[in-house]
Amino acid sequence: MYVADSRAGTPASAEHAARPTRAGRRRTALAPTVLALGTVSLVTDVSSEMVTAVLPLYLVAGLGLSPLGFGLLDGVYNGFSALVRLVGGHLADRGGGRHKWVAGLGYGISAACKPLLLLVHTLTPIGLVLAADRTGKGLRTAPRDALISLSSTPETRGRAFGTHRAMDTAGALLGPLAAFLILRATVDGYDAVFTVSFCVAVLGVLILVLFVPATGPEAPPRPAPGSAPAPDRPTLRAALALLRRRDLRRLTVCALLLGLATVSDSFVYLLLQRRLGVPDRWFALLPLGTAAAFLLLALPLGRLADRWGRRRVFLAGHAALLLVYGLLLTSWHGAALPYAVLALHGTFYAATDGVLMAAASDSVPEALRSSGLALVQTGQALARFACSLAFGAAWTWWGDRTALTLSTAALALCATYALTALGPARQPGS
Repeated sequence: MYVADSRAGTPASAEHAARPTRAGRRRTALAPTVLALGTVSLVTDVSSEMVTAVLPLYLVAGLGLSPLGFGLLDGVYNGFSALVRLVGGHLADRGGGRHKWVAGLGYGISAACKPLLLLVHTLTPIGLVLAADRTGKGLRTAPRDALISLSSTPETRGRAFGTHRAMDTAGALLGPLAAFLILRATVDGYDAVFTVSFCVAVLGVLILVLFVPATGPEAPPRPAPGSAPAPDRPTLRAALALLRRRDLRRLTVCALLLGLATVSDSFVYLLLQRRLGVPDRWFALLPLGTAAAFLLLALPLGRLADRWGRRRVFLAGHAALLLVYGLLLTSWHGAALPYAVLALHGTFYAATDGVLMAAASDSVPEALRSSGLALVQTGQALARFACSLAFGAAWTWWGDRTALTLSTAALALCATYALTALGPARQPGS
């Protein structure tokens, strides 16, 4: 846990700061904003991953949903935020200092949804609650990542995002463990998990309000009457026009295509449980393996991305995901299988999640940073929403093995295209 001091009076973007000495650069490589946001994400992820860890079992085993029904809800849970990410990014860019408050609104909405899970027990109400929860996530993600990007230099963005994702993943590691302990210690286990999750989410919102500095790029001055409008003004048209930039467009298209073949975490855990016959009471611990690998590798792979190239590391992460699919399709049932699958799954996230945002930041102007990152995130989230629906339908109609075989083939094709499309870039670290 870390708490940052406010940086009021200093520019939010490290790109405008004077170039420090070598010793000073080492001391200030990680801005207080990055550490404060990492603390918020750590606490919030404890809350959200408590729910995520038990949700597949709660819906499939507890409420008896089919794989298709679960795929629909899982798609809503992981992809609905795409519908509001552009809105969150645009609102944050419209005025100086709004990044924190738009992110805070998103965190608050998600926290308010946790106790509602105690009241709903059928497909439609659960879907509405999950959609509202993901609306909150959609509002907060781009402004938060924009603050991280604007507080870092181009040469250290991979490290900054890696540090944030490592802290975020520490919460993802603690969340399933907390859910597991609560399920074992209480009679109404699911209700207790949802209640504790709400309390922790409120703590995350308080930390954001009290300790994250309300900084962001200064609002551009109004042009004089009769003069041409300032470039890169934070409008929706200007945000969408970012896709005319060749580097950003290629990165967005590749993220979208790869997302179409990225099977959601919940399905990976359900497949692993079926392969190994994991008892229901141990199911909530499966995400711990992914989170542990993510936690250990996020910062090293972020640093590697700064030196070796962010796009190369991003594509290498999808190679790790291909290995996950391959292991789940083999007939091997050795004791090392779950460790290998979960370690590679965590490696995939460590090499792609923050690295993609660092790579996208290099192609987006400061005044539109939040909107530009939201464009990439939206494409990826919509693609993963579609993948959840398609995978759940394929599992229902043809079985889990056929569904995973189709996803493996699709991922291999999309990765081959991305390897060709993401050529050398001119920006630092790309």
